[in-house]
Amino acid sequence: MTLSAQIRLIVGGLTLLFAAAVVALQGWVLRASVHEEVVAANRVAAQLLNRTALRYAAQGTPAMLAYLQGIGRIRSNDLTLYDGDGTVLYRSPPSAYKAGRDAPDWFERLMAPEPALQAVDFPDGRLEVRSNASRAVLDAWDYLVRLVAGAVVLLLVVNVLVDLLVRRTVRPFGRIVQALEALQAGRFDVVLPPLPGREAGAIGEAFNRMVGEVAQRLESERRALRAESELSDRRELARWVDRQVEDERRRIARELHDEFGQSVTAMRAIALSIAQRPGADADTTQAARLIAGEASRLYDAMHGIIPRLAPLVLDAFGLAEALDDLAERTRAAHAGVAVEVAVELGALRLAPEAALALYRAAQEGLTNALNHGGAQRLVLRVAAEADAVTLRLRDDGRGLPDGGAPRAGHYGLRWIAERAEALGGTVTLAPAPGGGAELCLSLPRTAVEAPEPASAEAPLAERPA
Repeated sequence: MTLSAQIRLIVGGLTLLFAAAVVALQGWVLRASVHEEVVAANRVAAQLLNRTALRYAAQGTPAMLAYLQGIGRIRSNDLTLYDGDGTVLYRSPPSAYKAGRDAPDWFERLMAPEPALQAVDFPDGRLEVRSNASRAVLDAWDYLVRLVAGAVVLLLVVNVLVDLLVRRTVRPFGRIVQALEALQAGRFDVVLPPLPGREAGAIGEAFNRMVGEVAQRLESERRALRAESELSDRRELARWVDRQVEDERRRIARELHDEFGQSVTAMRAIALSIAQRPGADADTTQAARLIAGEASRLYDAMHGIIPRLAPLVLDAFGLAEALDDLAERTRAAHAGVAVEVAVELGALRLAPEAALALYRAAQEGLTNALNHGGAQRLVLRVAAEADAVTLRLRDDGRGLPDGGAPRAGHYGLRWIAERAEALGGTVTLAPAPGGGAELCLSLPRTAVEAPEPASAEAPLAERPA
């Protein structure tokens, strides 16, 4: 049901109740008036006839009859004359007032009092005065009909006026409903004009503010989604570039190991063969030994470059062997430096990307601790926890400068952080208790755990030689 219909129903109901109350009150007043009029008229008539009837009765019944025929009828009373034997000698004629019409029986029973009877006895007869309220009740009925008709007309007029006023009053709410429907349809540029009425105007202003705020929030969400999409695309691009770089590094490392390494080994073998040839002169032998030594140094330098390019040990034997190899090379390159490694992964199998991220983090952390922190003792621990795989590298170096802020031009930690974020993890670098620094890389276990491989896809270290 619409608001206007509800208002019309309420106003109509209240008006109807008011009219019914007025009619009921008037009916009660009319009933009291009819009672008073009829009873009073009966008493007055009885008193009048009581005084005059005895005088005419002394002259005989014919004189009494002539008197009654002369007065005809007394209002609201019926006159009946009886002789000594009870025979009716005279009955007053019907009232000419509103002749031929009577009030409904139910209304007369409701309004008329009990008929009152007054009797005057004389020697040869009896005169009865009986109250008759039919004319008074008819007057009350006519008045009540006019009152009800007026109430009906008033009810109709009030409802018409209320309908006009309500339509004019609720017209702004129809515009508000249209604006809400437009908003529901996705039009966030809808604006309500100033609406008449204090309430409607306040609702319109609140609606316009709400639409403005919703539009701003939607625009902010669009920008955030666009930025998130662009960031996701950039991260995906960075991961793709990183994979391409790693693949290229592996290819170069394998070519250095397979092609260049074999060539350098062959050069050294040839040089040693020349140096050991019988009958060779001293200059040739010295030159050959010089070439063999340079080939050996070149071979060692190449083997130092290969792990930095691509951890081939990681691909072949797994993370634990790769970190042990990294620690061994670090000790060999930095005399007096102690590196402890502990890998506690249990039965967890790491995905290649996760293993590479952990290895690169350890590699970058060792390099920074030695080159920038002057560390002499480093403790590297990789452990599988309940919901994450965590790498912690703690050193005893000089700690972090400038409260731990990364220095300009050093992008290693940033690349590690980007690798971790791509896998859903986090990287922190903070001062370690007792001095030095601690690097922590945490990767969610569900994102880094590799599925069980098929038997044909077993790792290289598990395949028979």
